[in-house]
Amino acid sequence: KDQTIDVDSPAGVETGSRIRLGGRGEAGLRGGHPGDLYVFVSVREHDVFVRDGQNLACTAPISVTKAALGGDIHIPIVGGGQAKVRVPAGSQTGKRMRLTGKGMPSVRGAARNRGDLYVDLFVETPVNLTEEQERLLRKFEQLSNDDNRRDDSLGEKVKSFWRN
Repeated sequence: KDQTIDVDSPAGVETGSRIRLGGRGEAGLRGGHPGDLYVFVSVREHDVFVRDGQNLACTAPISVTKAALGGDIHIPIVGGGQAKVRVPAGSQTGKRMRLTGKGMPSVRGAARNRGDLYVDLFVETPVNLTEEQERLLRKFEQLSNDDNRRDDSLGEKVKSFWRN
């Protein structure tokens, strides 16, 4: 007969995992004990986190000023709450920060055995600037010199190519 069964999945379970429910399968032959029921898990993708085993990754948008000057941002973590991440001054899009032990728990391990959370920074370019903001950015551009730029940036490589 058809039956609905509630299954408790352990923390950290991932797609492809198999959960065994002893004695919940088909009836045994000639009145024997029922077999086992196996449930194969398929985990939906998350809106914020991408999973790789026990490790998680997410992208954190930061302002141009936060990237240039540095500062703290707060990242949501699995299980609730937030983690504080210190963004170093001069951070660029693509910089990866590692938060040890803030990933997924191990299904078979101790509660303290967790993966890591990797935070990829994404510097957002401001849009819809006010006149004052635009004036200040233009002033910043006038005051900027080559010492304010990364030597290994793509822009510097392109400029060097065209100069030569």
